[in-house]
Amino acid sequence: MTQVIVALDVDTLKRQEELLKALKGVVVWYKVGLQLFTAHGKRAVDLVRRNGGKVFLDLKLHDIPQTVAHAVREAQKLGVDAVSLHLMGGADMARAAAEVCPRPKLWGVTVLTSMAPEDVKLFHPSARIPAMVKTLAEAGRVAGVDATICSPQEVAYLRKSLPRLELKFVTPGIRPKGAALNDQSRVMTPGEAAALGIDFIVVGRPITHAPDPRKAALGILAEMQSEVPSALMKERP
Repeated sequence: MTQVIVALDVDTLKRQEELLKALKGVVVWYKVGLQLFTAHGKRAVDLVRRNGGKVFLDLKLHDIPQTVAHAVREAQKLGVDAVSLHLMGGADMARAAAEVCPRPKLWGVTVLTSMAPEDVKLFHPSARIPAMVKTLAEAGRVAGVDATICSPQEVAYLRKSLPRLELKFVTPGIRPKGAALNDQSRVMTPGEAAALGIDFIVVGRPITHAPDPRKAALGILAEMQSEVPSALMKERP
């Protein structure tokens, strides 16, 4: 069953608490990212936990192996449930993070969903997003990372090309039908993501900027539930 992670990309604890109260009983997982964590640190994490939520600390760690391992250890002390790291930091970095015990779940970022094909050519003129995502997802999983963060558009390709790895997926770039793309380039609807059996989808502005966040979240969950039966029917012989 696909779960929703609401991205708390806000700048005040007051607004964070308003969203947590509005979504209580509807959503369990919340993303505390760079903006909120830089502004309020541990208080932002504690506020989610006090409201019964689980915390995905999305800091996209990317540094030398020892530094990232120390950061993962500190994230464990914060009581978060998952933390992200950039797989472009290399296999040694991912392995060092995975070897921390105890630790939160490690979710590895492949290629940001804001990046378009022309953007990755900065790395190499022949660079292609699918090939980069595959290479990074494989290296991360082998190193011990628990789930792959990628565009939902790449999930089917990764499952087909890396079947032995039993990948789990966390996908940003989720936009309900008719919603603005904002800074996302490679997107999918919540229903399409649920039909693919993606483990977690990250949704921000379509919920947090809605006039009624609770209603918006319930609408996304309803769309996801309606798509799953049809997807199962298509799989039957």
